[in-house]
Amino acid sequence: MNEVSKRAEELFAPILNKNGYEIVEIRFDKQFGEDTLTVFVYKKGGITLEDCEKINELLDPVLDENDLTDGKPYTFNVSSPGLDRPVVTDDDFRRSLDTELEVIFLKPKGKALKASGTLVAYDDESLTLVSKDKTTVYKRSDIQTVRPYIKF
Repeated sequence: MNEVSKRAEELFAPILNKNGYEIVEIRFDKQFGEDTLTVFVYKKGGITLEDCEKINELLDPVLDENDLTDGKPYTFNVSSPGLDRPVVTDDDFRRSLDTELEVIFLKPKGKALKASGTLVAYDDESLTLVSKDKTTVYKRSDIQTVRPYIKF
């Protein structure tokens, strides 16, 4: 995380938390050749366009008062993490409790390359999924990717 992102998180987190939102990630990088500050936010039940507008209104005065880029122009975006964002951090796992996830293994577990189920527990070494009334514990070291299970 670069200095602009760190400072933005310090300023934004108390405001967003007070209003029922949680920061998932803040990025300050180049997009289409322009500096862009993007804050990805989470709220149980999902982020709507109205939430993005409200967050923008909450954070705009903070951005006006604090020169995060030393006078350099940038674009500010508010976004949800997206439906298919991988579950990586402990905060991601906490937010994903009681939701259905898909697990992709580094090497085949038995014959399955993938598994899915509802996340009921996790720790530093494992995660526990329930699928069709069967509880299975998977070692995190055997897992390549965990992401929300999206039904079509």
